[in-house]
Amino acid sequence: MPFPEIDPVIFQIPGFTLGDLQIGPFPIRWYALAYVAGILIGWRYVVGIVRNPKLWERRGPPATDVQIDDLVLWITLGVIVGGRLGHVVFYTPDIIFTDPMEIVRVWNGGMSFHGGVLGVAAAMIAFSVRNKLDLFRLADLVAAAQPIGQFFGRIANFINGELWGRPTEVPWGMVFPHDPMGVPRHPSQLYEAALEGVLVFLILRWATHGKPKLLNRRGVVAGLFLVSYGLVRIAVETVREPDAYMPPMPLGLTMGMTLSAPMLLLGAWLIWRGMREPVPAEPAAVPAPSAAK
Repeated sequence: MPFPEIDPVIFQIPGFTLGDLQIGPFPIRWYALAYVAGILIGWRYVVGIVRNPKLWERRGPPATDVQIDDLVLWITLGVIVGGRLGHVVFYTPDIIFTDPMEIVRVWNGGMSFHGGVLGVAAAMIAFSVRNKLDLFRLADLVAAAQPIGQFFGRIANFINGELWGRPTEVPWGMVFPHDPMGVPRHPSQLYEAALEGVLVFLILRWATHGKPKLLNRRGVVAGLFLVSYGLVRIAVETVREPDAYMPPMPLGLTMGMTLSAPMLLLGAWLIWRGMREPVPAEPAAVPAPSAAK
């Protein structure tokens, strides 16, 4: 199949001259738009969950919608800082010594999902301590919305023609424009958008809005996210081309597989402890939602 070459830059804001200094132009990229869309839609999705009394039969929401509004900034910083530092530590540690300023040049690309997870976890811990909130239940809310951002991010990877799959002979294989080999490859970005984004979202939607009503059990939705994402990421890694600058790993593993394995273990533990923990016997008194802004 032909690769649908889409310009990664949506449009450019023209630059200007200030004395002898040239400022701009400022390109607006699909990748940046994907982050913005994922955060904004995920935020409104979580607010909708908090305001839905049908989801809180035994426990009230762990945070108010106003607190969720405040949490968005913390999550955004966690995604950006954690994602960038994760890419540096896990994939390109050499630049720490050879070109440390490259660490802050996020516009050159390079974000790690697993680093972003660690950054978001740190942000949630700090926010829950500051606001005296239940960390497990806060994580359940954030996890329910994460696949939304994941979907947009993988679509942006596809538009950029990056993170492609291994060579293949399947009819839907694509030749990516920046591939030096110029051979048909799995469009693994689309596989990830479908699995990490759509499939994991549907699993979590069933857990939160379906019959199980698992938001009433602390940490189970977060655990289900970790397990389901870890499984689909490991599966897709079998057809995704490892980064060229990564050294070979033993047993045919990839860095994505290696980093996803602890997610499976932590997720399984969260599900185990959450399902064993008793829930309140009496229905929760759910506070009225704050006025819409």
